Amino acid sequence: MFELALNGIGGNSVHQVKTNLTMVEIKQWAEYRYRRGSLNVGRRVEQAVANMMAIYINSQGGDIEALELMPHEDDVIVSFEDQIED
Repeated sequence: MFELALNGIGGNSVHQVKTNLTMVEIKQWAEYRYRRGSLNVGRRVEQAVANMMAIYINSQGGDIEALELMPHEDDVIVSFEDQIED
């Protein structure tokens, strides 16, 4: 509900979200977020730009994943098996 309030969906505070939205609507927003990703516009822009940059760099002979170009995303956890292979 905090993310809904931050993005102005149902109100600007958690209390307003609870009073203005039904549990069905809140669950629908949760499903939307699960399927489509964050509601934060800045984060979505960062993801889109990183994907475009990765495509460009890789087309020029580079080898980079888009996640490496997203400083605000969670770090990639490398498994023990992947560490051994390197």
